[in-house]
Amino acid sequence: MRVDRLFRREELALDPVDLARLLLGAVLEADAPEGRVGVRLVEVEAYRGLDDPASHCYRGKTPRNAVMWGPAGHLYVYFVYGMHFCANVVGTEDGQPGAVLLRAGEVVEGADVVRKRRPNARGNGELAKGPAILTSVLGLAKDQNGVDLTDPESPVRLLAGERVPTENVRTGPRVGVAMAMETPWRFWVDGSPAVSTYRRGGKRRQVRPAG
Repeated sequence: MRVDRLFRREELALDPVDLARLLLGAVLEADAPEGRVGVRLVEVEAYRGLDDPASHCYRGKTPRNAVMWGPAGHLYVYFVYGMHFCANVVGTEDGQPGAVLLRAGEVVEGADVVRKRRPNARGNGELAKGPAILTSVLGLAKDQNGVDLTDPESPVRLLAGERVPTENVRTGPRVGVAMAMETPWRFWVDGSPAVSTYRRGGKRRQVRPAG
């Protein structure tokens, strides 16, 4: 189903846990020379700020995490493991850090473009499965860090999709974090083949994966 309504900034100025639930079913749309790609979000992960030891903002504001401090509705893109980019939607009120990591989605527009970017995907459920893959199929990298997702002229936009019924939403621990491992702030759409496999974090995996 085609979705046309952009989220307004004030709709996204939420606690990251509430924002994560809101984002399930939303569509992230990105323009590129090859064409437009749209992905329906089916798995996300919330990260707060100074009270969340798994957050990039836990120790304060830095040049790297500055976008996370608001205003809401901007895209926070960061480089991880020296090889991948991951993307987050910034929430909370301006000056209070927090964001939601986009973990997985279902491609709803531009499948031909995505298949060229993911020629080895084994099926539609694999096209945007996992945060680094989701970012790559949308063509997001450091140049998109800080873009305004609520601006209709932005190259990356966030659209309100059909809300996922509560009975179809599942929650559980975040994936791959080294701290606050049991915090149940990962949300996903039950039954979606694009939802990533759960991997518990630990001391050997020290890079925090989001927000």
